[in-house]
Amino acid sequence: MADCTEPAGYRAPRSRDSLQEYWWFCLPHVREYNARWDFYKGMNPGQIEAHLRADVSWNRPSWRLGHLGGAQAARAFDEAAVLDPLGLLNGAAARRGSTRKVDQRPAELRQPLDTLGLPWPVSMQELKTRYKTLARRHHPDANGGDRAAEERLKTINVAYTALRTHLQGQRQTGLAEAG
Repeated sequence: MADCTEPAGYRAPRSRDSLQEYWWFCLPHVREYNARWDFYKGMNPGQIEAHLRADVSWNRPSWRLGHLGGAQAARAFDEAAVLDPLGLLNGAAARRGSTRKVDQRPAELRQPLDTLGLPWPVSMQELKTRYKTLARRHHPDANGGDRAAEERLKTINVAYTALRTHLQGQRQTGLAEAG
């Protein structure tokens, strides 16, 4: 390398401890140097692991999450003390108040409602509209006699019948109570 006459246009770090200081080489010699370069040479596995972990945070100090008690500070935060003229933060307290959403649908109608993709409460008109849409989409004639579509249509029919019967029963009960 000392007797090389090629232009030294390629730099390579001098050592792991002085990465900002360089040796200058020609292309064949920088390739040879880089092939032998081992950044972790002389380090034990523990030191290598520590170096890799430090690289994750760009060699800045970091701590395990939750280690310094931030959760207690978050719970102690007083939302009422925050000025919120636009009402943007009001939903946070309401959401935190009820961690579990209670399913208001009648137990016997949950499966039929899920099958038809309908919310509760549902009107008879919404039920009929959704049924017609799904019946057209899954009818065997519209799907070239596909057995899976036929089975899906049967499931849709059962769900529709259950919901229709329930809604008609509600209407009858409502009329009887009104009369």
